Amino acid sequence: MFTNDCLNVNEKGHLTIGGCDTTELAKEYGTPLYVLDESVIRDTCRAYVNSFKKYYDGNGMPLYASKALSCLELCRIAKDEKLGLDVVSCGELYTALKAGFPTENIHFHGNNKTDEELEMALDNNVGKIVVDNLEELERLNSMAASKNKIANISFRIKPGVDAHTHNFIRTGQIDSKFGFALETGEAYDAVKKAISYDNICLKELHCHIGSQIFDIEPFVTAAEIMMDFIGKIKNELNFVISQLNLGGGFGIMYVNSDTPVPYENYMEKVSEKVKAKAEEYGIPVPFIFIEPGRSIVGEAGITLYKAGAKKTIPNVRTYVSIDGGMTDNIRYALYQSEYTVVNATKADKECTETVTVAGKCCESGDLIQENVKIAETEAGDILAVLSTGAYNYSMASNYNRIPKPAVVMVKDGQARVIVKRETFDDLIKNDI
Repeated sequence: MFTNDCLNVNEKGHLTIGGCDTTELAKEYGTPLYVLDESVIRDTCRAYVNSFKKYYDGNGMPLYASKALSCLELCRIAKDEKLGLDVVSCGELYTALKAGFPTENIHFHGNNKTDEELEMALDNNVGKIVVDNLEELERLNSMAASKNKIANISFRIKPGVDAHTHNFIRTGQIDSKFGFALETGEAYDAVKKAISYDNICLKELHCHIGSQIFDIEPFVTAAEIMMDFIGKIKNELNFVISQLNLGGGFGIMYVNSDTPVPYENYMEKVSEKVKAKAEEYGIPVPFIFIEPGRSIVGEAGITLYKAGAKKTIPNVRTYVSIDGGMTDNIRYALYQSEYTVVNATKADKECTETVTVAGKCCESGDLIQENVKIAETEAGDILAVLSTGAYNYSMASNYNRIPKPAVVMVKDGQARVIVKRETFDDLIKNDI
């Protein structure tokens, strides 16, 4: 019934995840509730690690893009599974530090890093600071000099690749707030400056062409462009870039019409291009990084809600209200993102009812999905929204002073809380 192996239907007709009955999880831990399957997360991490062994002879490392879901337990899992980490703020770095994550395997991103962020990265010997602009480069060089340190850096490059995704999540084209453009010569000039600075060590080039991409070709094209730039740097500046970070953006299944490519296929095709270009330019194959986030935790997660009132407007639509909404899943309001919705209480029943799932916030746009078919729903039923492991908890808010949900990890029929549900006292703890 489900393409995701962690989901099933038990003898009671209830949806299960990781061997746990979702209706029982809702009863024990409350709703809304984020639920993650640990086995799926670890299996995906291992698949990425193994693909580096297969296609790059181990000469590379996947970095978990923690913006997808940052918490202590996910950092611990990434560490256990021999992944590096991609962070974009002091908060994400602090979480990694508290989880005991090795800082040499951390990349620090961001298009407008503050002095506090750069200082925290330098003080904790972060493996790579991904520099986004010349102002940041000069500031970092000065800060590193004042600390008598050498900052290992990467440059974020815009390769000019159209990834055929939503405009808000396309980041590789020239009109983007991220990175240095190749077409204008900006990236080349930045490299020349970096290699002349005393307290900067340029190790890597980085690109990221977008998110939720199902085609392999844009990744291959981006790799080709980046390797050509590395070749140009070698030929014209006699400087070898030893590492290449090809970013993330691998698509997952949200609805049945999505057609994600097996991650190993991406790795195989891109590695062929990287190796061919290295041979063409007579340079060593760079140490390769990628940054999967959504593809590691997205399909491993679901969100559980309790259904409330049903409101039918004749010849218009039927609304089913839930006890969560845009505070725990903003993506429909932002991107009109599609999701699969299941009546977890009646997962064995035919989907006969077309409804719009409405959140409880005081906003008409607070919707989770419109016009989806689910089994006929009554107040008190548990609804599950699938593939919510990425960018749901991490983008959650306290709008309307609604506490953020708990996060529960399941494995082999056992469940444990990894992030506690916020309390009302949590909401006012910083009020004066």
